[in-house]
Amino acid sequence: MSLASQDPVRAALDAAIRAPSPHNSQPWRFRVCGDRIDVVLDGDRILKVADPEGREARLACGAAILNVRLALRAAGRVPVEELMPRRDAPEHLATVRLGGWRPATTDDLALARAIGYRRSNRRAFTSREVPVWVRQALVRAAAEEGADLVVVHDAGRLAELEVLVREAERLQAEDPAFQEEVRRWTATDPSREDGVPAAVVGRGPEWPYDRRPLVAVLVSGADTRLEQVRAGQALQRVLLRATTAGVSVSFVSEPVEIPLLRAAVGRLAAVPGSPQVVLRFGYGFAAPATRRRPVSAVTRYTGGG
Repeated sequence: MSLASQDPVRAALDAAIRAPSPHNSQPWRFRVCGDRIDVVLDGDRILKVADPEGREARLACGAAILNVRLALRAAGRVPVEELMPRRDAPEHLATVRLGGWRPATTDDLALARAIGYRRSNRRAFTSREVPVWVRQALVRAAAEEGADLVVVHDAGRLAELEVLVREAERLQAEDPAFQEEVRRWTATDPSREDGVPAAVVGRGPEWPYDRRPLVAVLVSGADTRLEQVRAGQALQRVLLRATTAGVSVSFVSEPVEIPLLRAAVGRLAAVPGSPQVVLRFGYGFAAPATRRRPVSAVTRYTGGG
């Protein structure tokens, strides 16, 4: 079945649940009313130790929102998006409505298909260097959603960033509450529909084994809840653009989960704004998909239109 022939709301929800999230926590819920999809932050799935303010959870929901938009575009519909529509309900992050009809472009279809193939890959990458045209495409992808993707070119700055990563790893390894949280979100049962498989937990970015790592910092203009949701959309567009180019991506979450180190990452990025995530790009072996809760488990349908 082609993407355009599917029910657009169902296609959008199927795409939304494929978004990345910290520890595969899937911190989202959806409400559907006719042609309207509400995206809601699930506060019970915020990582209370690693992400006490819910920043990374909002990034994840932003990524889910972009997937909704892309799936609707692939179905030939124009997504009409409103972010943070209710001041009295900060957990209501977005409403996306089905707008008019518009034929999907080749790029719309490519990005929508990439949703199902995107993986986070924490294994060591090969020595093959990411070409300049791909780097430029990744930077443009972030800019399309109003964020900056700052590639860390300088060897000295890259070394400083690695020091920050190692320090963050040390601090988190020595924090019993953090380690307990990791254990709770480690999926030892193969039938579990969330969490990270035990086989990949604790595997760091493995930079010593990468001869030419491409590392970049995604920076938002501010650090408000609204900007975090927007940054999540930028993040997902970058990830999907990398997927269409055959490039693997891993998250380097540790240094942005600790406030003092996050500030240091921002100084290394050397652009105005707030660092939201550090990403590592390269070429490697295929990574397995992590499981997701089904659409039925995270969606509530209401009457009306």
